[in-house]
Amino acid sequence: MEKVIIIGAGPAGISAALYAVRGNLDPLVINNGIGALEKAEKIENYYGLEHPLSGQELYDTGIAQAKALGVRILDAQVLGVGGFDTFVVKTTEGEFETQSLILATGSKRAAPKIPGVKEFEGRGVSYCAICDAFFYRGKDVAVLGNGDFAMHEAKELSNTASTVTIYTNGEEPKFTPEENISVNTMKIQSVEGDDLVSGIRLEPDVQAEEIKAGAGQQANDFCPAEGVFIAMGTAGSTEIARQMGAELTEKGRQSAEAEMKIYTPHRVIQEKCDNVAFDNAPVRIYERPYHPNQPTSPLG
Repeated sequence: MEKVIIIGAGPAGISAALYAVRGNLDPLVINNGIGALEKAEKIENYYGLEHPLSGQELYDTGIAQAKALGVRILDAQVLGVGGFDTFVVKTTEGEFETQSLILATGSKRAAPKIPGVKEFEGRGVSYCAICDAFFYRGKDVAVLGNGDFAMHEAKELSNTASTVTIYTNGEEPKFTPEENISVNTMKIQSVEGDDLVSGIRLEPDVQAEEIKAGAGQQANDFCPAEGVFIAMGTAGSTEIARQMGAELTEKGRQSAEAEMKIYTPHRVIQEKCDNVAFDNAPVRIYERPYHPNQPTSPLG
């Protein structure tokens, strides 16, 4: 039986593994690939970086550091988590029993199937406002999404960008509008540009075009934007937490007390890694079987 299994090998997972191995817990990290970090073209707001690194370089460095300290890393996909007194992690490489489990999978980044989004990743299309807002100082930017996450990203960008517009791609907004942030509910046709993003083209509004044509005006379906930030949906570790019986809010987030504790059939201690609960942060969940008169697990 394992003492600690960590699901996820990004910055949160590897950081947890480094502390665990130094604590003589011999952690096993289950790695399903680089994930959203791959989309980061240049990272320079991370401690200890003299020069900017790509997401791939940061990921590779973290893996190498963990292996150098003796951390075991298994390349596999996690299919589910079961068990009661202990946890059974089901993967494509078999099942692994563990006393404690750390989820460090981060949030899924939902990418819309809009032409140009994938093609311009790292060239104007971003998935993290707090990471990349600095590069769009004084520029016009767009946020794609219709929920609270989209509004959160827009607020982050509004501190540095010249203008911020949320595009809901034909969906009704599920957030409370802000005065300094515009909202466009039309369907998006494509994200366009040459080497870099130059803007968003909306699907033609036939009725509006007829009205403008009758008034001798030309319809304009192109909206300039030098940055397009994707902020659609949240998931990741939430799906696994749901399998373990964690209480979730109606928006699919994990319900927590003021001390950041949540409960499943096991006792759960969870730490936020951001000041926004579990939206755009690598989420760490420290799980341990809990019996009032028995010792706790190695995570203490």
